[in-house]
Amino acid sequence: MTAAQRVLLCPITMGLLLQSLFLLLLFLLGSCLHPAAAFPKGCYLSEEEGLKTFRCSNAQLTEVPRDIPNDTNKLYLDFNQIPFLPHDAFQHLPLLLELDLSHNAIARVESGAFQGLAEHLHSLDLSSNRLVSVSKDAFSNLKAKVNLSNNPWLCDCRLQELIRAVELAADSSGGIVCDSSTQEEHVGKAFLQVIADTDFCNVYKRTTDIAMLVTMFGWFAMVISYLVYYVRQNQEDARRHLEYLKSLPSKQRRSEESSTISTVV
Repeated sequence: MTAAQRVLLCPITMGLLLQSLFLLLLFLLGSCLHPAAAFPKGCYLSEEEGLKTFRCSNAQLTEVPRDIPNDTNKLYLDFNQIPFLPHDAFQHLPLLLELDLSHNAIARVESGAFQGLAEHLHSLDLSSNRLVSVSKDAFSNLKAKVNLSNNPWLCDCRLQELIRAVELAADSSGGIVCDSSTQEEHVGKAFLQVIADTDFCNVYKRTTDIAMLVTMFGWFAMVISYLVYYVRQNQEDARRHLEYLKSLPSKQRRSEESSTISTVV
């Protein structure tokens, strides 16, 4: 190879080297921004019908992942072992449209668990979990259609308030069944069928009113009993004192009788 050829080849080699370094830098930068290790095993990103989807189905999760991309539109956390939803669990997902939490072990939903999702979320699936009782405040301002079927619900005023506060997903209402109830005859029945004839909140209010009346009557009876006891005790003490005075000489007796009578009066 001549000297002229080596001179021509040198810039080409340097250009290829710089290009390789640039591609390596882009790869490393991309790895830092979206590290594969940040996603739990079994979770992956995809695009479905033009929507960014994050799937963690059947990934043996015991909590909501923290590193979900904040531009996610659809999130699938179904068929895991998540036991509860903490406050602000999804607050960093402002563009979320669908959230599937079905077939988990969720028994508790903290107030504010869905905070930040009210604007866009239109589908929330909580079916086939372990929900017994949830405050309506946990779903405050949420406009999504909610699936609450196949949970061991306690049918009471709290569940009645929850059902009235959310919009149930189509064909899911029949799956909300009383696993237990404040009234035994409702167990095993669909909750919407039960509340067509029973207002749990009115029953609760009447029970509370009766309990308050009983409590007030009890206190009133205690006060009356104490007053009766106090009067009788004073009368008994006065009687004993008068008997004692009768046993004294007449002059001293009259003086102390006057003192006793004035004290009693």
